[in-house]
Amino acid sequence: MTTLYHILDWFFLVFHSLLILFNIFGWMWKPTRKANLVTLTLTGLSWFVLGIFYGIGYCPLTDWHFDVLRNLGVENLPVSYIKYLIDRILNVNINANYVEVGTGVGFFVALIISVNVNFNKMFKKH
Repeated sequence: MTTLYHILDWFFLVFHSLLILFNIFGWMWKPTRKANLVTLTLTGLSWFVLGIFYGIGYCPLTDWHFDVLRNLGVENLPVSYIKYLIDRILNVNINANYVEVGTGVGFFVALIISVNVNFNKMFKKH
């Protein structure tokens, strides 16, 4: 069973990290703009609608990955997945509050840009 948890750990690490990067940068390429807006919308719904019940910023992927990590014996996990990634991948200890603010700013900047590039043509005069 431990092997399965290690596989799941790597799956979540790669998939969730790629999703985060896609949320931040997916608006840059015309073919991925609509998908980017969809993933940003789903992220926002998770953070702010599911967040009403589970805590603002709730992400099921984080929840599932952290369950896997706990089954592997990992303790003292941070609240933020971004904080976890910084700790694990970069091995840098940044204040969790700064990470939370940076995550929120990054999300809203990406969302504003994504909405702009997806709907810009609709509002342009011909």
